[in-house]
Amino acid sequence: MDHPVAPETTDWVGRYLEQLATQRQLSPHTIDAYRRDLHQLHTLAKGMPWQQVRQADIRRLTSILHSQQLGPRSIARKLSSWRGFFGWLSEHITLAANPTDGVRAPRRPAPLPKALAVDDAVQLVSSAPPGRTPTSAELCNRAMFELLYSSGLRVAELAGLDVTYTKGGEGQAASLGWIDLASGDVLVTGKGNKMRTVPVGSHARTALAAWLAVRPPPTDGSGALFLSERGTRVSPRVVQLRLKQHAIDAGTPVHVHPHMLRHSFASHVLQSSGDLRAVQDMLGHASITSTQVYTALDFQHLAAVYDQAHPRAKAK
Repeated sequence: MDHPVAPETTDWVGRYLEQLATQRQLSPHTIDAYRRDLHQLHTLAKGMPWQQVRQADIRRLTSILHSQQLGPRSIARKLSSWRGFFGWLSEHITLAANPTDGVRAPRRPAPLPKALAVDDAVQLVSSAPPGRTPTSAELCNRAMFELLYSSGLRVAELAGLDVTYTKGGEGQAASLGWIDLASGDVLVTGKGNKMRTVPVGSHARTALAAWLAVRPPPTDGSGALFLSERGTRVSPRVVQLRLKQHAIDAGTPVHVHPHMLRHSFASHVLQSSGDLRAVQDMLGHASITSTQVYTALDFQHLAAVYDQAHPRAKAK
């Protein structure tokens, strides 16, 4: 007559890994990863018998890993390893429940938007071909880039701008956005068809006036402010490609896309004003939560200034 084996005297981890290797035919590299994860669990649990491990223990051990600066992705992988082991173990011994059920890894922090430093942004949008008169296409680009940085527009909002407001008629849609140089504003239709008015800086107004002085009539019969090489309304993709090439020509050390200028606008306005609500309104964010991410960039900027300027910032 066979007698049941006491759970604490059985190498359950070894049996589980053997099952993974023989039945599931996982690679040796994957088996080693499982072995490390389960060994770490056993160490953190201080040798507690497997059938005594509870959900509260798994939460505590997960918190320990998080406090040791282990990333959310790595913790999630370990939880997956532990969950699989306890699921298999429940088929061989009696468990009150799978202790990993309901336990999740810490949330991954949302990636911060990438913004240019003030000097880099100014140099990028103001750079011009040296020693010669700019072409009409270069004037168009300069006006677009200055306006993106000046007013924090989305690239689709920029591409949809008309020179002036058009009511629309038969076969023609009403304007979604337009420039009012007299008042120094740009009016755009953002997400959710919500219109907003954003100030246009003096450098952007100057660049726009220079472009409007040479802008040819659009070939598509629209009132488009910015034009493609064919004379039709410029597309967001064309703006993206032109800005990318312009940044390369200007020697900007990072890859630049239109939304980076929007991020730079928001970050730099917040750095100088500290007015989060004003930045929210100018960006057209429905929720202040979307705008608050720029406070982290503002803190990064202040920390960098501190590191560079404070006599006690760095250990000697």
